[in-house]
Amino acid sequence: MDYKKTKAPLTTVTRDLKDNDEKTGNIYEAVMVVAKRANQISVEMKQELNQKLEEFASYTDNLEEVFENPEQIEISKYFERLPKPTLIALQELDEDNIYHRINEEIPPAE
Repeated sequence: MDYKKTKAPLTTVTRDLKDNDEKTGNIYEAVMVVAKRANQISVEMKQELNQKLEEFASYTDNLEEVFENPEQIEISKYFERLPKPTLIALQELDEDNIYHRINEEIPPAE
């Protein structure tokens, strides 16, 4: 997912709980949907960051020499400026971009 193109706010925004309640039918279910999606986004962002930083990794055992790579610092700053995963997940819920369903137990046939 391209997090640069998301319209999620960078700061906390006051939200009306009734808006999220209407999308799922239950506020607690909405919170769980957003929480699970935020965890997914967080894992994706961490993997992407680790892949980009892996390019700059040096595998030397010399502890005396520590090099600061400006490109590596820029990548880290870019990821720090992105909206938090929870805000991205809430934005996706507002735009109806999250698919969720409830697995209900089906009683056994008699």
